[in-house]
Amino acid sequence: MNLKTKIARLAGRSSKYLLHRFTTGGSSLPGKLALAIDPNILTSLSKDYRTIIITGTNGKTVTTGLTVNILKQHYNHVLTNPTGANMQQGIVSTFLSDNKDTGSEEKFAVLEVDEASVKHITKYISPEIILVTNIFRDQMDRYGEIYTTYNLILEGVKKSPDTILMMNGDAPIFSTPDVPNERRYFGFQNNDKKTDILAHYNTDGIICPQCENILHYHMITYSNLGDFFCPHCGFSRPALSYTLTSIDELTTESSLFTIDGEQYNLQVAGQYNIYNALAAFSIAQYLDVPSKLIKTGVHSAKRIFGRQESLYINGNDVRINLIKNPVGFNQIIELIKLETEPYILITILNDRHADGQDISWIWDGNFEDIAADTLNRGAYVSGIRMQDLQTRMKVAGFNEEQLFSIKEPRDVLSLIRNSPAKKVYVLATYTGMLDLRKEMVEQGILKERMNI
Repeated sequence: MNLKTKIARLAGRSSKYLLHRFTTGGSSLPGKLALAIDPNILTSLSKDYRTIIITGTNGKTVTTGLTVNILKQHYNHVLTNPTGANMQQGIVSTFLSDNKDTGSEEKFAVLEVDEASVKHITKYISPEIILVTNIFRDQMDRYGEIYTTYNLILEGVKKSPDTILMMNGDAPIFSTPDVPNERRYFGFQNNDKKTDILAHYNTDGIICPQCENILHYHMITYSNLGDFFCPHCGFSRPALSYTLTSIDELTTESSLFTIDGEQYNLQVAGQYNIYNALAAFSIAQYLDVPSKLIKTGVHSAKRIFGRQESLYINGNDVRINLIKNPVGFNQIIELIKLETEPYILITILNDRHADGQDISWIWDGNFEDIAADTLNRGAYVSGIRMQDLQTRMKVAGFNEEQLFSIKEPRDVLSLIRNSPAKKVYVLATYTGMLDLRKEMVEQGILKERMNI
């Protein structure tokens, strides 16, 4: 390690200590400081790790958490970035935080990486695996269309040709273009090849990449995911290396599903999270983690910040979900539709840079599916763009007499404390979630807020 790298590492670690000691956050700042001194520091910091990168539009955080929890059942040294600081400076900060000296023991780094940042990481690190969960329309002002986002990821992949690519085989976009990397696909099993259906007309990514006709499906899980094929040119879903056999039970609390004859119990609900569990399973299988330990890792996984995070506030059961694009939002709507108890719905919409400033996606969200739900005891909107949100919900059919606006996070928290129903669903964009969490810290409900 040269002198510049040593100074950069010392400066980064010192700033990390001071931030932790005297402030409430700054998980990216140590990385920024270290990079300013040595732009190549990632190469040195990561050299002793078997690195796994997890990227994609939806599911990065949950898949990373599940993968880490599984690997920890088998390996003692697993590093990750749990705060979600998933750009280059955040990844540097993650490596700087690892002070454990385990000698010759294998060390893993399981890293959630922003789609546009993959190329900045693979410039310095050659990961063993890059796993891509999915690509959906998200933050149009930043990423553009889905093909633009995928090309950003591929720029990073091409810098590391020996890396194994693990990809969602149910997503048509991942079957092309050709890259030198070995590919392995995960997806949902389908035994009925006679069915011939089309995706919803408002679905992205359903154009055949070979002949540009509309793709058909033998099975659709959600959005553009499923067992796709083109009746015109023969393009079809690739062979799957890791396959979900069946979904056995879905509730608002958990999921039961079977992979390779083994049943798994995931304490996070929703079909979309079964995909995340299958992705984590795929990584563990590749790394030869025993199946018994994979089951333990899946079952014991905890809910993650903003991903069905469960809190009890004044006796009320509060579920907090991040929303950022129509596909993810609609999957949460599907989850709410499973509810059997009265609830209130609080939706917080901000358009700061971290949220994405294009909010047109709310018009593709299926608010209509729960507008007339008899279990809904009130719908509340908040955030910088709450007027736009209120308009959208009125158009969807929400009863104006049960549709209310709340300006401040403290008022949202007061509503939660005094909710007319014991179940509270909070759907919030990223900074809206952080604002609410900050208020919870200030009122003593939580010990620490996320400050990324």
